[in-house]
Amino acid sequence: MLTIRPSQDRGYADHGWLKSFHSFSFAGYYDAQHMGWGNLRVINEDRIAPGMGFGTHSHRDMEIISYVMEGEVAHKDSMGNVKTIPPGDVQRMSAGNGVQHSEYNHAPSESHFLQIWIQPNVRGIAASYEQKTFAPAEKRGTLRLVASPDGAHGSVTIHADAALSAGLLDGAEKTSLPLDPQRKAYVFLVRGQLDANGRTLKAGDAALLADESLLTLDAGVDAEVLVFDLAA
Repeated sequence: MLTIRPSQDRGYADHGWLKSFHSFSFAGYYDAQHMGWGNLRVINEDRIAPGMGFGTHSHRDMEIISYVMEGEVAHKDSMGNVKTIPPGDVQRMSAGNGVQHSEYNHAPSESHFLQIWIQPNVRGIAASYEQKTFAPAEKRGTLRLVASPDGAHGSVTIHADAALSAGLLDGAEKTSLPLDPQRKAYVFLVRGQLDANGRTLKAGDAALLADESLLTLDAGVDAEVLVFDLAA
């Protein structure tokens, strides 16, 4: 079963300095039909105005991934990390037994990024941070593993029964990913246009998959895509 969630059906919040689309219920947006998918709990597509950002706040027991598309995000946390996250980098923060952090846009242009939350399979662990760069060539015409439970193939390590891959597809490029029908998968199109198992996605659209054994991505038009393999 493959279900399309169109971009325009997402929740939306405009705070002036922050414009955010919510794939799942978050903050002031509530939809009982979209509380998450498997152990994927949040995908927020955020745009932060120059000189603005999220002030210091706390999290516990959540795997948080930042994926920047345009601009950059300045990260600071109570573990002592002070980092800049540019496009191509994947940042993972395990909130564990508690962490405080802030995310700001100090650049002169807007920052555009995804904030992703995945429910952990362990609780109360020490908070931790990891950030890695994945060059466009690694994602061209394929799905590059960027986050996994065991850090396989140089991916960041998440404390969750989930994996995240990123791909860039255009023209005749095509790639497939075997799926476990007992698990769930989630395809989020970051930009461009792409077919997922013959169904066309446009930027901001998602495909929710259950009871499927194969995902095929093709017919890309300047497409950047994220694919989640998730515990059901």
